Amino acid sequence: MDLATLKALKPTEYSEAADGYRSTSDMASAVKDRIDNQIAVAMKSRLKGKAATAAVKQLGELSRNFHYIQVQCGLVSTALEAFSYEMEAAKRKLDTALENAKAGNLTVNPDGSVTYPPGGEKDEDGKVPHGGTVNGLTDSTASAVGRQAANFDPNPHHRLAQDCADLIATALKEATEADGKWAPKLRALKADDDLTVSDADWADADSDMDGVREAGKKYLDTLPQPPKDGSPEDNAEWWKKLTSEEQAAYISVRPNSIGAMDGLPANVRDEANRMVLAESRGEYQLKLNAWMQQEPPHYRPYISPITGREVKGAQVETEDWKRWNEKKQDLEGRIRGMDAIQRRFDMTGTDGLPEAYLLGFDPVGKGNDGKVILANGNPDTADHTAIYVPGTGTLLQDIEKDTNRSVDLWRESGKFAQGEKVSTITWFDYDAPLQAKPFDKGGGLFPEAMSDEFAAKGASGLQSFLDGSRAAHQAESGPNNFGHTTLMGHSYGTTLIGDAAKTRGWPEGPLPVDDVIAVGSPGMQADHAADLGIRSGHMWAMKGGGDDELVRVGGKYLAGLGDNWTIPTDPEFGANILESDAEDHGAFWDEGSTSLRNQALVITGQYDKATLE
Repeated sequence: MDLATLKALKPTEYSEAADGYRSTSDMASAVKDRIDNQIAVAMKSRLKGKAATAAVKQLGELSRNFHYIQVQCGLVSTALEAFSYEMEAAKRKLDTALENAKAGNLTVNPDGSVTYPPGGEKDEDGKVPHGGTVNGLTDSTASAVGRQAANFDPNPHHRLAQDCADLIATALKEATEADGKWAPKLRALKADDDLTVSDADWADADSDMDGVREAGKKYLDTLPQPPKDGSPEDNAEWWKKLTSEEQAAYISVRPNSIGAMDGLPANVRDEANRMVLAESRGEYQLKLNAWMQQEPPHYRPYISPITGREVKGAQVETEDWKRWNEKKQDLEGRIRGMDAIQRRFDMTGTDGLPEAYLLGFDPVGKGNDGKVILANGNPDTADHTAIYVPGTGTLLQDIEKDTNRSVDLWRESGKFAQGEKVSTITWFDYDAPLQAKPFDKGGGLFPEAMSDEFAAKGASGLQSFLDGSRAAHQAESGPNNFGHTTLMGHSYGTTLIGDAAKTRGWPEGPLPVDDVIAVGSPGMQADHAADLGIRSGHMWAMKGGGDDELVRVGGKYLAGLGDNWTIPTDPEFGANILESDAEDHGAFWDEGSTSLRNQALVITGQYDKATLE
C-alpha cells in the first residue's frame, strides 16, 4: 500500500460497513426465527395434507438459508471490524508522523521518504549543516543504525526526519500486511452462486470461521476476555458488560466456547450452538462421502484352518472392511444424532410444542460420546424447569430417545402447570458408561456401569450447568426469582446426580434444585437423601418391572452404587416412592402412564396430587 492510499483511507468506513453486515445478520436471524416459530407453526396448526407438508419442508429450507446468511454476515462483520482496527492502528502511526513532520518543517515525499532542511550550529568554515532526505526503516537493527547515524549529524532535523520516516514506513508495512491478509479472507466469505446451501457450504463456513479467528487475533485480543476458570456467575457478569458489537464478535468466531459457557442466556447459547451444529453436520457429511469412496473389498475366500486350502464357495469378511465399516457406522451415527436435533427444531409448534433451545452441542463430547443439552421452552423465563440426566449407553447416535422423553415430560407437565411456563431439558454432557451387562457391547465380565468413575468425572459438569441455569434465570427473570427446578435422572444418571450432590461443599452449598427424582436407580452413592443435601420431602424415587428390577438389584448388591446396599427406592433412603406402572426399565415415559403423570406432577409442584406406593 502506498502513502497516498493510506492517507486517503478512512478506517471508520469499514467499521460502518461492519455495522451494516451485523444488521443484516441480525435481520436474517430474526427472519429465521419468524419462519421457525411463527409462520411454520401457524401452517402446521391450520393446514394438513401433502401440500402443507411440502410447504413446511420448503420453509425449513428457507430458514436454513437465512441461518447461513446470519452466520456468514456475522463473520464478515467481525472480519471488517478486525480489518478496520488494524488499519486504524496503521493510520494513527501515519497521522502522527505527518503531524510531527509538519511541526518540524520537514517535507514528506510521495514515496514516504522525508526531506529535512539545513540547520544547526555553523562549522569552522561558517557553514550551516546541510539538509537531506532519509528513507524509513522497519528492520529493528537497520532502524537502530539509522537513528545512531542521525544522532551524530550536527543537523538536529536529521533525527526527527529519520523518526518520522521510520514511523511512516512501519505504518505502510502494517497497512500492506493487513490488506494482504484480509483481502483473501473477505473474498472467501461468499457462498456458491446458487440457491442451495449445501453441506460443503456449511463446512466451508467453519473453515472461514477458523480463518477469521486466526487473522483477527489482534482485534479479538483487545476485547474483554472471558473470566479464566470463572464461575457461571462470573460468566454471566462478563457477558452482560460486553457491547452488542463485542457479543456479536464472540458468537461469530467462537461459537463453540460461547455455546458451552454456563451462565450465559439460553438464547445466546442456542444461537452459538446452532452454528456449531450446522457446521458440524456439513463437515461430517463430507467426511462420510469421502469415506464411502474408500471401501475396501468386503469379502475374501475362506481358508480352512485344517487343510490350509480355500473352501469353494465360502467367504469371510476382510479385516480391512470391518475397520472401514466401523468408522462408517460411527460417522452415520453422529449424523443421525445431529439430524435428530434438527427434527426437534422442526417439531416446534406441533401440538403446541415450544421453541427448542440448544444449550450445548459437540459431535465428539466427553469420552467420544457426543454432547447434547436440549431444552423445550426457554429455561430462563420458565416457572418450572426439569433437567433430565440419561444413563448407561447414552450416545449422540441415539440421543433422540432421550430428547423425546423430555418432550413427553413437557407435554404431560403442561397439563398440570395451570398456565405457568414449563421447560424440560435433556442434559447429556458426560462420558456415560457403555455396558450394563457382562460382555455387552464389546465389554468384559465387569460392565462399565458397575463403576462410579463415570459419575464422579461427570459430576462437576452437572454442578456447573445447574449453577449456570440458576444464574441465567435470575438475570432474565429477576434476582429474587429462582423458579422451581426439578433434577431427575434415569438409571446411571441418578448415580451421577448423587455424585454431583455429595461433592458440593462450602461455599456452593446444596445443588440449586428444589426436587430430585430418581427413576430406575441402581444407587446414588449415599444411603440417605439427607446425605445429598436434599430437603426433607423433596426426594422422589420410582421403580418399574421387568429388567428395571435387575438394574436396581445389580446396582445395590453387585455394583455397590448405593452406600451400605441402599438405593433410592428402599424405604430407609427417605424418598417419596412414586407409584409407577412402568413394565420395564425404559417404560417410565410411556404416554398415558401413571409414572409419566407422577413425574409431571412433581415437576409442576403439584405434590399433593402425586400418588405414592
